[in-house]
Amino acid sequence: MTQLPEHGLPPGRHRLLKEHLMTEIRRTDRPAPARKPSGWLRPALVAGAAVAVLATLSVTVPSSGESAPAASKEAVALLEDIALAAEHADVPHGIRDDRFVYLRSKVGWTVQEGDGPAKLEPVHQREVWLSVDGSREGMLHDPVVRSDHELLEKQTPGLPDNTNYRHLQTLPTDPDEMHDWLHDNSAGHRSKDEATFALVGALARESLMPPAQGAALYRAAAKIPGVFVIDDTVDAAGRHGVAVARVDAGQRVELIFDKRTKEFLGERTVAVEDLPWGFEKGEVTGRTAVLERAVVDERGRRP
Repeated sequence: MTQLPEHGLPPGRHRLLKEHLMTEIRRTDRPAPARKPSGWLRPALVAGAAVAVLATLSVTVPSSGESAPAASKEAVALLEDIALAAEHADVPHGIRDDRFVYLRSKVGWTVQEGDGPAKLEPVHQREVWLSVDGSREGMLHDPVVRSDHELLEKQTPGLPDNTNYRHLQTLPTDPDEMHDWLHDNSAGHRSKDEATFALVGALARESLMPPAQGAALYRAAAKIPGVFVIDDTVDAAGRHGVAVARVDAGQRVELIFDKRTKEFLGERTVAVEDLPWGFEKGEVTGRTAVLERAVVDERGRRP
């Protein structure tokens, strides 16, 4: 059973996708048939027939074939609230270069066996340890996808798209400059705006963002065309939240936040049209939920 790779990802670049997400990719040994999707298949939750109740949208959603308008006023306002919360977030004590960022989440992946239709895997727990300064091997614990406690390669010093905590501290705190960095360091999707929004979600999900850069990240997201608000949606842990979302390639990608604290909860992806690779309009094609984020002394140690 294979999870589908994204086309056009340059080797050696986009380390958040390459090192954090590609650890989940079960690649096919043969060329992908034309019916397979072009983007990362995102995490998913199986629940019976896996048909999701459509979330209530606060604006009219453009179809994937239309050019996207500017982010809605509701989205800009919500992302400013999220940015303010990120700006004042507590920073874990003792972030030394020899320590590791620990992330525990619930995920489910869309997979495809041979040329058959894609389907959803059950949600399962996933843990990852990431070097604070990128100089040490990280580790993935996800027995559903890979062998237990798989080592993740070190990051190459000096790459502009590194995502270790020390490098993230060097990123811009100005929203326009952060948007430029996101734009320059995102790839592998059908459109640049889609890739930029996906990188926002990847950073929110699987990194420890310094407060000033976290605030800039969400203010930059407000500059991405086509972003709108979903008033109520659910992450992979069953938690309800408010989302900023975007439609592309027949799917709606939702970045979900706690309605009160504006803390990032997780992601959900929903088909907005019948997809040629096996999902019908309204079906969930992916879910994640971040359960814990901390700093620990050793790779493999839990808080």
